[in-house]
Amino acid sequence: MEQLDDWGDIAKEYADKFIDYLPTLIGALALLIIGLWVIGLIVKYVEKLFKKKDYDKTLEIFTLNALRWGLKILLFVLFITQLGVQSASLVAALGAAGLAIGLAMQGSLSNLAGGVILIILKPFKVGDWIEVQGVSGTVVEISLFYTKLDTFGNQRAVIPNGELSNDNIINYSYNGTRKENLSFGISYDDDLKKAKEVLRNLVEEQEDVLKDPAPQIIVSELGADSVNFSVRYFAENSKFWDLHWYMIEEGKIRLEEAGMTIPYPQRDVYLYDQTKMNGTVEKRSKNKAD
Repeated sequence: MEQLDDWGDIAKEYADKFIDYLPTLIGALALLIIGLWVIGLIVKYVEKLFKKKDYDKTLEIFTLNALRWGLKILLFVLFITQLGVQSASLVAALGAAGLAIGLAMQGSLSNLAGGVILIILKPFKVGDWIEVQGVSGTVVEISLFYTKLDTFGNQRAVIPNGELSNDNIINYSYNGTRKENLSFGISYDDDLKKAKEVLRNLVEEQEDVLKDPAPQIIVSELGADSVNFSVRYFAENSKFWDLHWYMIEEGKIRLEEAGMTIPYPQRDVYLYDQTKMNGTVEKRSKNKAD
């Protein structure tokens, strides 16, 4: 009976403490709920400001992510403090936790630093077509830790910012235009000047080919099997690939219509009758022995 009385006293003691602590707990939960609601309002407001001012999409996504996480971390500190955890103890705990997390998440922190570098230096932005880490695609998002690309095959590539910021980056969209360099080959027996005229007329007919810088049609190589022309011109990024595929097809058609021969690698193969050769060798050996 005495043991039951002891348990009853302990339960009553903790019940009284819980009742005394209940207002603090309710206040902390209310702070958490209201804080999350306020954070949502702040993020939406900042997002509307970005849309009104037409800021860079890359900066917009990065800033919104940083703002959202920064406010949530601040809210978490206020929530813990409201629960009664002393600020000095909290700072010490956060310091120790930060050190442990930093050692365990060196790669993630490297990605975070890489994301900041990408935002500051701006080697590319959302919507650019880039090539990096052996992957080519359109940039769809630059987050705190990763950059996401949509490849030509409509696949999503996620690349860590740490590796991205330390690698060579080719930005095909940066200048707004791209230079083409198509190669066409004709036979050595074909009319060189006529072939050059056909290719020049084809380029001049295309409205999407930029006039400045001026296109070039030059003999680039006297190959083993053909005389090779290099057709060089500039076009806007949005029209580059349609023009690229059309020029390859139409160039071959017009050269053939003009009587040109599109050569291909050829090899001369000589066949020897081994029986006759063996007979000749045996006959020579016999005569030599006699």
